Amino acid sequence: MIPQYYEFYCPVKIISGLKALSNLPYEMDLLNAHRALVVTDQGVVGAGLIRQVERVFEGSNCEIGAIFDQTPPDSSTEVVRAVAKLFSERGCDCFVAVGGGSSMDTAKCANMVVLEGADDLMAVQGVERLKKPTKPFIAVPTTAGTGSEVTVAAVIYDEQTRTKMGFASQRLLPDVAILDPKMTMTMPSMITAATAMDALTHAIEAYYCLQKNPVSDAFALAAIKLIMGNVIRCVKNGRDETARLAMANGALLAGTSFSNSMVGIVHALAHGCGGVCRVPHGVANAILLPWGMEHNLEKAGAIIAELSPVLGGSTPGSATDQAQAAIQAVRNLGMRLKKLCGLPTTLREAGVTEDELAGIAKIAINDGTVALNPEEVTYEGALEILRKAL
Repeated sequence: MIPQYYEFYCPVKIISGLKALSNLPYEMDLLNAHRALVVTDQGVVGAGLIRQVERVFEGSNCEIGAIFDQTPPDSSTEVVRAVAKLFSERGCDCFVAVGGGSSMDTAKCANMVVLEGADDLMAVQGVERLKKPTKPFIAVPTTAGTGSEVTVAAVIYDEQTRTKMGFASQRLLPDVAILDPKMTMTMPSMITAATAMDALTHAIEAYYCLQKNPVSDAFALAAIKLIMGNVIRCVKNGRDETARLAMANGALLAGTSFSNSMVGIVHALAHGCGGVCRVPHGVANAILLPWGMEHNLEKAGAIIAELSPVLGGSTPGSATDQAQAAIQAVRNLGMRLKKLCGLPTTLREAGVTEDELAGIAKIAINDGTVALNPEEVTYEGALEILRKAL
């Protein structure tokens, strides 16, 4: 059914291919930027990927003004301030994020600090709080999960409140996203699996949440097909360029979809798990996704049923049977990934204890993502999902 009204927005230039990274200096020049601050992490540096970035600048009229390589898995307000300070001190004129969601979100939020002069991120927390155009920003993902290279969102950990702060603005979108499979081939199998499940969660929640529309649906379905068809190949053989490129595109398509239709209870609970227990976001999504789908069966069962064929769970029967088959297909994928690389399938396996569930539920019901979940999200309902997933 076509909604009576919807909006869809994604102005990001996408460059995808086996040698896509070589376009980086050219794209900077088109943006009238010539001195980049590269935001990355120690894992990316250790994998030799920053050296590959440095090589593409050789012989160009652009340069790297500074490299910030201390981004943690869950970036924080203190890290964002440090990046913004380095940007100004080194006379940089654009951000280049090389890494996963944490590096990209750090660059997004540092960009906000530079432009708004807001040392306190609370001043710009929320939706569409930015009033000025941001500095040029190019994203080079080294994982295939967050889709942050094409999303309006950023999430940063607040050390004071032990919560993840959410930001959403069209001004946070990168100008360019560069998908090059050689930048993802060093991912260990566990991270490959977790980030893939993050992307799958984006696509599935985007498909059944309340702001869905025909355009976001098309992106979500394409994403699910690419992820389901390539995740096992990538986990088994990380050097498979074809599968890696497919997964990178799947994550991007999922990110584009949920950036417009948004996500729901699974992400709210995953944010709570990350804030309270520091469970990696992809791991939390992998565990919670089938339970979140099940929670929404009454209001969105017919829509979830539509996903059964693309998830590989198609079975004869009613819409209810098809919806259950879709959920079972997700569970089966989780179990298969657990056998292949040890991806947790329960919260307890991820280090969550029963006495932490109440704190997670309290954070989840106040998370902005619950607003567009098909089923109303109460504290009791959130706690019930967590207990099932424990």
